Amino acid sequence: MPSATLTIDPAFTIAPVNRRTFGTFVEHMGRCVYTGIYEPGHATADEDGFRKDVLELTRELGASVVRYPGGNFVSGYRWEDGVGPREGRPRRLDLAWHSIETNEFGLDEFIRWCAKAGVEPMMAINLGTRGVQEALDLQEYANHPGGTALSDLREQHGASPYGIKLWCLGNELDGPWQVGHKTPTEYGRLAAETARAMRMIEPDLELVACGSSSSAMPLFGTWEREVLRETYDLVDYISCHAYYGDDDGDTASFLASAVNMDRFIESVVATADHIGAELKSRKKIGISFDEWNVWYRDRSRRTDGPGDQWEVAPRRIEDEYNVTDAVVVGNLLISLLRHSDRVGVACLAQLANVIAPIMTEPGGPAWRQPTFHPFAITSRLAAGQVLQVRTNSPTVSTTKHGEVPAVDAVATYDEGRLTVFAVNRSTEGPIEVTIDVSRAGVTTVDEAVLIHDADPLATNSATQPDRVTPQPLESAQLADGKLTITLPAISWTALSLSTD
Repeated sequence: MPSATLTIDPAFTIAPVNRRTFGTFVEHMGRCVYTGIYEPGHATADEDGFRKDVLELTRELGASVVRYPGGNFVSGYRWEDGVGPREGRPRRLDLAWHSIETNEFGLDEFIRWCAKAGVEPMMAINLGTRGVQEALDLQEYANHPGGTALSDLREQHGASPYGIKLWCLGNELDGPWQVGHKTPTEYGRLAAETARAMRMIEPDLELVACGSSSSAMPLFGTWEREVLRETYDLVDYISCHAYYGDDDGDTASFLASAVNMDRFIESVVATADHIGAELKSRKKIGISFDEWNVWYRDRSRRTDGPGDQWEVAPRRIEDEYNVTDAVVVGNLLISLLRHSDRVGVACLAQLANVIAPIMTEPGGPAWRQPTFHPFAITSRLAAGQVLQVRTNSPTVSTTKHGEVPAVDAVATYDEGRLTVFAVNRSTEGPIEVTIDVSRAGVTTVDEAVLIHDADPLATNSATQPDRVTPQPLESAQLADGKLTITLPAISWTALSLSTD
C-alpha cells in the first residue's frame, strides 16, 4: 500500500480560523428562495413562511454568513420592491434567470430569516443598472437608526436597524452576461464612488469589490489590477468566484480541483499586493471567495418548461451531488482554510436547491446532499489557529493540473485540541498515512469520520436521504505521538484529537 506522512506543529500557525469561511449564499434564482427557504404553505412553515426544516438544516450546516440577493440577480434588482407590506409589492421580470420575481420575499424577510438561522447578512448592491444614490438609499433604509425618510419607513414596517456591516459592491460585472456589464475602469470608478459615499455614513463598513467572474476570464488579472487601482484604499476585500465539475469525465483532474483554487487565491493575492506596493500602502486586501462549489454545467436542469416562458421560481441547476463531489467540496474547504491569512469570507453557492447542500421538494421533505457533510463537520470542528501541514505524499497525474499530491491536508489547533482534515485524491486505492502529532501533545482520538463509499457516484434523495452519511474511520490509531490512518481512494476524513 502506498504511504504518506504529515508533520504538524502548533508553533507553525497560518492565521486564526475565520468563522466567515463557512458562509453560504441565497440568491433569487430557481427554487433557492421560493420552496427552498421560504414556503408559507408548507407543513413546517413558521409565522413568517420560513421552512423550519430548512432552518434546522442551515443551523446544522454551521453557516456563519449568508450573501444575498445575488449573484446575477442583483444586477437588475430594485431593493425597494422587497420591503413593506407584501400586498403592495410589484411583480418584475428577472432578466438574469429568465423568471418572474414576485418580491414576496425581500430584504425585510431576509433579515428576519438570518436572525432565526443565526447567520450574519452579507448584502449585495446593484451596480449593474443602478449606482451611488440607490446604494445609499438601501444603506439608509437598512442601517440608519431613524429620523430620515428611509429609516423612518423601515420603522413603519416594524423593523429596528438591521446593522449590516458586510456589503458587496455589485456582482461579476466583468461578465458580458451580466446586466450592466462594465469595463474594469468603468466598474472601478463606480465602485470607488459608491464605497466613498457609503463610508461617509458608516466609516466602519466592510466592503467587497468585484473581482473576475473566474480565473478563466480573458481579463483575469488585468481586471483585478485596474479595479484595485481605483478602490484600494476604500475596500477591504476583492471577490473570487470558482465552480468545478467533472463534465468531461476527467475524474483525476476534478479530484484535484483544490490545486486550481490554491493558484487562484495566490494569483489574486499577488496582484493585490503588487497594487499595494505601487501605492506604497501597508494595507493588505483580503479575499472574499463569495461563490464556490461543484457545478455540472452540462447536465444541470436549467428549466422545467420551454425556455421562452417566464415562470415563478422554475427549477434551475438543481445538481444531484455524489460522494466524489463531497470529497472535492471537502478539499476546497481545506484550500480555503489553508489561506486563512488572506481569505476573510467564503460563501458556498448556494444554500438550497440551486447547486446546494440542502434539497427540498415543494410541500415535501428536505434532505442533505453528500456535500452537506464535509461542510458541516469542518465548520463544527475547525477552531483556534490554522496550522501549516508538511506533507510527503505519492502523486497523481492529472491532465489539467499536472502531478499533484494524492494526499492533501490542513489542521487547526485550539487549546489542546487538534483537528486534521485530509483527502485521498487517488482513484487507484488506499493510502496509509502517518501523522506526526507529537508536538501537539495530544493523547486521545475523540472523533474520526470518513466520507467514502464503494460507489463513488452514490447520492442521497428524498426517498433515500441517508444513503451517503459520514462513517467512523476505524483505522485511526494513536501511539507514541504518531497517528496512523488508512485513507480509501476518493475519500475525505476529519480527525479530532485532544490532550484529555
